[in-house]
Amino acid sequence: ESFIFSFAIGGVGVVLYNVLTRTHLVPLPAATQSEPLHRFHAIALFGPVIAFVPLVFLPWNAIYPAIIALASGSVASVVCRPSLMKRTLVSGMLFLGFYAVFMAGLTLSAPGYIEQVWNLPALSGVLVYDIPLEEFLFGAAFGLYWSGVYEHLTWTSSVVHARRATGA
Repeated sequence: ESFIFSFAIGGVGVVLYNVLTRTHLVPLPAATQSEPLHRFHAIALFGPVIAFVPLVFLPWNAIYPAIIALASGSVASVVCRPSLMKRTLVSGMLFLGFYAVFMAGLTLSAPGYIEQVWNLPALSGVLVYDIPLEEFLFGAAFGLYWSGVYEHLTWTSSVVHARRATGA
């Protein structure tokens, strides 16, 4: 269910950027798609999976390889498409806030749930409002990475909506 939850909340999180910045997606010109940096396109998309696989076998909780893999994917995304830097940073923070609201709702609606379900001894032990620090790090890393995935898959870019002319 974690994957389903992440994809669902990730989609909403990405749309938040477009709503709050009043941008929409437009196709990238073919010339832009063939720029030298775009040779890293596949790495930007699949880098987190490639990074996660060897890291998950290390003797630590799986959330740490996930955080590292997602953060590395966001770096690869910005290297491939530097124009995604602002979107990546803003969306990462927006998603972190959005994810924090969900986690806070979980702790408020089901007190003790995190202690019962999470393997807290395998984590740092740092809790922020009864939520493990690692969940906030995961939320930020996921938001940083996921923000550019759709634009990579569809070869689009966010642009500000044109203002409508007002009649005088």
